[in-house]
Amino acid sequence: MDPSRSSAPLPYGSWPSPIDAATVARARTGLDFPLAADGHVWWQEALPDEDGRTTVVEHTPQGGSRALLAAPWDVRSRVHEYGGLSYLPVGSPADASRQIVFVHLPDQRIYRTEPDGRPPRPLTPCPAAPAALRYADFALAADGHEVYCVRETHGEAGAITRAIVAVPLDGSAAEDPAAVRELAVGADFFAHPTPSPDGRRLAWITWNHPDMPWDATELRVGPVDAAGPTTGRTVLGGGAREAVQAPCWRDAHALYAVSDRSGWWNLYEVDPDGELPPRALRPAAEEFAAPLWELGGRPFAQLADGRLAVVHGRGDQRLALLDPKDGTLTDVDCGYAVFAPALCADRNTVVGLAGGPARPLCVVRLDTGAQGAVEELRRELDDPPDPAYLPVPRATTFHDAAGQVVHATLHPPSHPSAHGPEGEPPPYIVWVHGGPTGNESAVLDLSKAYFTSRGIGVVAVEYGGSSGYGRAYRERLKGRWGVVDVADVVLAARTLAARGEADGDRLAVRGPSAGGWTALAAVTTGLAAHGVVFRAATSYFGVTDPRLLVAQLHDFESRYLDGLVGPLPGADAVYRERSPLGHVGAGTCPVLLLQGKDDPVVPPRQAEILVRELEAHGIDHVHLAFEGESHGFRRAATVITALEAELAFYARTLGFETAD
Repeated sequence: MDPSRSSAPLPYGSWPSPIDAATVARARTGLDFPLAADGHVWWQEALPDEDGRTTVVEHTPQGGSRALLAAPWDVRSRVHEYGGLSYLPVGSPADASRQIVFVHLPDQRIYRTEPDGRPPRPLTPCPAAPAALRYADFALAADGHEVYCVRETHGEAGAITRAIVAVPLDGSAAEDPAAVRELAVGADFFAHPTPSPDGRRLAWITWNHPDMPWDATELRVGPVDAAGPTTGRTVLGGGAREAVQAPCWRDAHALYAVSDRSGWWNLYEVDPDGELPPRALRPAAEEFAAPLWELGGRPFAQLADGRLAVVHGRGDQRLALLDPKDGTLTDVDCGYAVFAPALCADRNTVVGLAGGPARPLCVVRLDTGAQGAVEELRRELDDPPDPAYLPVPRATTFHDAAGQVVHATLHPPSHPSAHGPEGEPPPYIVWVHGGPTGNESAVLDLSKAYFTSRGIGVVAVEYGGSSGYGRAYRERLKGRWGVVDVADVVLAARTLAARGEADGDRLAVRGPSAGGWTALAAVTTGLAAHGVVFRAATSYFGVTDPRLLVAQLHDFESRYLDGLVGPLPGADAVYRERSPLGHVGAGTCPVLLLQGKDDPVVPPRQAEILVRELEAHGIDHVHLAFEGESHGFRRAATVITALEAELAFYARTLGFETAD
């Protein structure tokens, strides 16, 4: 007899679980942007117990790991509002002069740490208005005297301009703004400032409205001198259907970069003079990069022996070594199934972010030489739960009536002893990622395990428009946001119910940001096409009215909806037709709205106007707004409250009693 079936069955949703909301909040320690040099490793680390404050941690061979910045210093850039790489080690370890430069969240100025415990000193001028000058995506100049970065300037009447600038490390620009040199200008957006090894040239990525960085970008190269800023010349990209990213100098005479000119983000060798055509290093129908939502992440890194450490795959990505001479690609079997597109090389050592279904995201260091050693330096959760309480993800696909494939990952209920009633399928939550140009990962996510360990299944749907499956799959959402995504999540829910894997009468849908839009659209505008499918919908800071969003969006995404829905005012009728606002009706299920009061991406008014409509129609709803939270909850107390509210909401709407 199976011992797990020896006890009496428990209703789904009521299984006792050691994974409480506080455990999930502790797992929100955000690790990002690992860098390495001379045996030292650094990374950004967000601290949920300190209201989401971000510090920089340094790991040394002799001293282990230590945080370099105590409160109140908060290392986070607001460039594009999503930020990115917000620090950089500078100086030399040989003379004990190594410090870090970083962006401080409240004022967005760049600071440099000082030795002997002295407070950091500013490197950039005080802006005329709070946070009017913002910086991100750092690189050290070849002579070590300046840092190059993207600067975002917020001027009068909402005007926003960007440039790549050089900030002197001697602090002179703190009092003299003219000491900050403009290196590259002439576009709406910039990324990846990358100086050549000899310091004479600069490579960077640029794009313009209305494109997003996964639509159309250019790799440009220009001189670095005192003559003034340059617009450079395009050496890769420049077409309407080519997105380029992550330049890396092979040497002073050649570059590597990623382009999706083939329909997939593959690696190319590029002539910086533009005289030779780009050469694909290994053509493949898989992705070697991910969308550039945050500035600074590098999906590959060059080792001292000339090989490239890369991430690649469909959906989730794994680590491999690529020989650029013959295209040989060798996967690295290191015990971590998934790698993030954030790699850095220190001679023949690779540092990255990795995890797996039973492993939280970790900062890892790998020796690519003969020893092949793997060292875990930090993990997002020190003590993961017993794996018996964790779901075992299973990749699956669904097919619509036209034969279109929709990718998804199942996370069935999992418990070492509890089981549901014989012959009864469990309730399921359709998990919708944000973006919408994003994706879900099979890396351990305790917010999913919080539900699956209680007997509630999760299906994470990679609806059309998701990244990881090539440009054609990504562009399924072009002009069809609110249609394709809704149809795909409904398809997943109904197929699971038809298979007998999910209870068709106890289905919920939830998502953050653009995922919140999809969840809300599925229970409002989607009713006409698909009928009533879901019994509950949860929106984490989700979009409710795209017309209002266009008027409120920050500059980075201000033209995003041109491609997803259509340009205004011509597409106004389409916006009205797709908006959850104005389509609440008798078939709308109960709704939970969770919102940050300081959200600049999806402002709180988005939730407030939907609340009024839900009230007017007598629709069961809960609205929780959190002080001090932005787009993506960072504080432990907020994460706990939101997750416990979500579970209680499902218990009431899907009909079960929790064990908590």
